[in-house]
Amino acid sequence: MKNLFFALFITVFAVNTNAQTAPKKEIIKQTVEIACGECQFKMKGKDCDLAVRIDGKPYFVDGKNIDDFGDAHGEHGFCNAINKAEVTGEIVNNRFKAKEIKLLPNKK
Repeated sequence: MKNLFFALFITVFAVNTNAQTAPKKEIIKQTVEIACGECQFKMKGKDCDLAVRIDGKPYFVDGKNIDDFGDAHGEHGFCNAINKAEVTGEIVNNRFKAKEIKLLPNKK
């Protein structure tokens, strides 16, 4: 019984330690690509979800919704086009935690 409690303690400690030391990367006013992760970046997901591509790697976005910027399925919406945005936030556990997203004008 004592060994069982010890094993449980070690497991809980290891899980909490890993969660607290998960790598984070702060992003400050970086220009990135923004679009639907599933439709444009070919990410696996359940539905159309907002994503950004930072340094060539796509991340789903937390804190903002795909329709916060207009109709995602419209002619120039995120499901049909990749746009540029200036973003601030953090990459945590392979997701972008958005503090600010500012869409940049399309250059044509």
